[in-house]
Amino acid sequence: MKNTRNTKQTTIDYFNSTAEDYDKSHDGKFVQCMYDTIVNRVLDLNPKTILDLGCGNGNIIARLQKRLNADYYGLDISEAMIAQAEKRLLNVHFMVGDAEKLPYEDNKFDVIVCNASFHHYPHPKAVIREIQRVLKKDGTLILGDPTVPFKLLTGFLNSTMAHSNSGDHHIYHKSEIIDLLSQEGFQVYGWAKPNYKTFVLNAKLS
Repeated sequence: MKNTRNTKQTTIDYFNSTAEDYDKSHDGKFVQCMYDTIVNRVLDLNPKTILDLGCGNGNIIARLQKRLNADYYGLDISEAMIAQAEKRLLNVHFMVGDAEKLPYEDNKFDVIVCNASFHHYPHPKAVIREIQRVLKKDGTLILGDPTVPFKLLTGFLNSTMAHSNSGDHHIYHKSEIIDLLSQEGFQVYGWAKPNYKTFVLNAKLS
């Protein structure tokens, strides 16, 4: 099993190396199926402050800015991804940082989007607690990530994560991610499957 530092550094190295052509890469194409669902859910909530956690090159924010006037923040562990985001988007507070140590004040955001980054986090509970801290009490987490259609597949798939060259750490089945969020004080609703390999959910503090 990878240690925490190696998982994070592998993630940084991979996305730094693919940042310039990310949208054309396999991973870049894979995550696009979740964009419309996530964007529409944000628009339904009409938030004033939005954090895109694991924002990559800013694809979600780019789509939202065209349709929603809000105060946008984006954080990613990859310096090169943030550099790409800053090249293409104005009036966004971008920052390189670690999801386990968010550089924001308590109760700051109406909505936190976390798209296709949660499976990279070696300490998911620490990330959820940070999300809980910076999310307003009536705020919403919108989380999208890869998944597997059958729970029995998670064990096999996660046994291969130590060999991931992109920093993948853990793939979650529906019941597993719902239980994890519930343990940390979130109530999950609005489960959706953009395709059989991905999910998007909403969660509020219970």
